[in-house]
Amino acid sequence: MAVFCARGGYGSLRLLDKIQYDLIKENPKILVGYSDITALLMAVHVKTGLVTFHGPMVSGLATRDQGNWDSLHGLITSSQPLVLSFREGAVLLPGRARGPLLGGNLSLICHLLGTAFLPSLAGCIMFFEERGEALYRLDRMLTQLKLSGHLRQVSAVLAGQFEKCGDREGIDALLMDIFSDLDIPVVTDFPVGHGLRNQALPLGLVAELDTNRMTLSIAEACVRP
Repeated sequence: MAVFCARGGYGSLRLLDKIQYDLIKENPKILVGYSDITALLMAVHVKTGLVTFHGPMVSGLATRDQGNWDSLHGLITSSQPLVLSFREGAVLLPGRARGPLLGGNLSLICHLLGTAFLPSLAGCIMFFEERGEALYRLDRMLTQLKLSGHLRQVSAVLAGQFEKCGDREGIDALLMDIFSDLDIPVVTDFPVGHGLRNQALPLGLVAELDTNRMTLSIAEACVRP
């Protein structure tokens, strides 16, 4: 059984303290979505320990890259290790890292700060994306995460797509300013987010990032029979 969210929108934060997480843990299902659904993915993972899936929603399957569905289908049906190649991305800071894969929409991650619904980011490979936020707002959100100490705990960063957020050079310059002193690998333009390409990713599984090979590897199966 699976729950495929139809769309994002807003308001998922209002649901978090009303969900019966024990029932979800006792009756696990695949949960897929992104954007505002980030809050649900994070909350379900932290409260139940289940793997959730940041990936395409029903409303976009017919109009966006067919690879979005292919990547999601591969995640939820295969028991084989997963190796993602992101040759279209760019390395801002090189290196290798290993840790739980966590992330989603940047605004929603920031809104979960100080709540019981944000998983620990200690040692994680963190990914984030955004849409329709001006560069100064991205600066504000990333600075908040850094000042709160959360960014100093992560082992690597995958910066996804920033649709209608300004030019790529400005965004990359901001990322360098935020992360250059943290001594961690940083990849930009990773194919995840509101653009045509939205690579499905499992939240909570241990992954390994290698910027020399431009790969993200996950050894565990994402679902169990």
